[in-house]
Amino acid sequence: MKRYSAFAIAREALRHHTGWERAWRSPEQKSKYEVIIVGAGGHGLATAYYLGKRFGITNVAILEKGWLGGGNTGRNTTIIRSNYLQDPSAALYEKSRSLYETMSQDLNYNVMFSPRGVIMLAQTQHEVRGYQRTAHANALQGVKTKFIRPEQVKELVPIIDINGSRYPVLGGLWQARGGTARHDAVAWGYARACSAMGMDIIQQCEVTAVRRQGSMVVGVDTNRGAIDCEKLGMVVAGHSGHLADMAGFRLPLESVSLQALVSEPIKPCMDVVVMANTVHGYMSQSDKGEMVIGGGTDGYNNFTQRGSFHHIEETVRALIETFPMISRLKMLRQWGGIVDVTGDRSPILSKTPVDGVFINCGWGTGGFKAIPGSGWAMAELIAKGHSPLTEEFSLNRFRIGKFIDESVAAGVAH
Repeated sequence: MKRYSAFAIAREALRHHTGWERAWRSPEQKSKYEVIIVGAGGHGLATAYYLGKRFGITNVAILEKGWLGGGNTGRNTTIIRSNYLQDPSAALYEKSRSLYETMSQDLNYNVMFSPRGVIMLAQTQHEVRGYQRTAHANALQGVKTKFIRPEQVKELVPIIDINGSRYPVLGGLWQARGGTARHDAVAWGYARACSAMGMDIIQQCEVTAVRRQGSMVVGVDTNRGAIDCEKLGMVVAGHSGHLADMAGFRLPLESVSLQALVSEPIKPCMDVVVMANTVHGYMSQSDKGEMVIGGGTDGYNNFTQRGSFHHIEETVRALIETFPMISRLKMLRQWGGIVDVTGDRSPILSKTPVDGVFINCGWGTGGFKAIPGSGWAMAELIAKGHSPLTEEFSLNRFRIGKFIDESVAAGVAH
């Protein structure tokens, strides 16, 4: 793999850019791999990358039924934060946030990480108490956050109306090292690194069956033929339940659509991420000037990747109360992503009833921010059979009732 650099750009400019190589290979599948990862989104690619980087496991295939990064990785609002209440959640998301900080250097690929800061607005007394509690919990967890006053919110976000008629801004939970990254670039950077290690990324390859011998996985059947493996990682977001059914076990989750939209581009007016859970919306401004707007999940189970007019109306109406200036903007495009949601709004990173099968799912609305931390932990679980970051997120917690309740922190925003 040729390294990207300013010198490489200058060299290729003199060659009329004829010397660039493909970012990743498109190989033919082999008959057997040590590990198969199903799902070439951010979480699947990160898992494969850290299997190779940390444990030297490179006989790996990443199978994708569509195109690389075409699922939720390319359909989110790119927010990165780690200000979660529960200790297991904070540890996992803070690991992820710290990995984002050095990701461009680690992958030799610019993922456009922007630590611009994230504010979670408190617009009721209940939220004030909740976010103050979270700030104290974060201090004990080693996660740097603080509760700020309304005038400090206004200073950080001049376009906000802190004296809203229904929900005035009473303060906010501020994480200065939170921010955003380019979602496509995260997938592309991991894919390039995985390919350079000799891993096979096989697109347009849909898994149609999971093959077992007794309680042990031995391979998968695909629309391109059978592939054997010693270990199987399932990392397919909203389709996790369907894949688990193929392997012979059920998952305690449901799939719903999460919608978002972007406006026409405008001049820079907002350089932080703002989440307003009371009015049910969140917003940031992209490098191209678009206002990136998102809301909550649909209220019914579905697998659509389209937006809906009623959801646009609900989300935009809510945000206009807090940001009156956006009322005159035109919408550029909208989309939906299929997310899988657990009862306690926390993910599942776990072994399964089938020996050799591991599952990564249930991220709900928080998947993008967790990509590198999830991959780090999942790779350790697959390679060693256990990981400190995944212990509390096992399937067993639903059997014994040891939930990780993050419904407030994870129920609305990315």
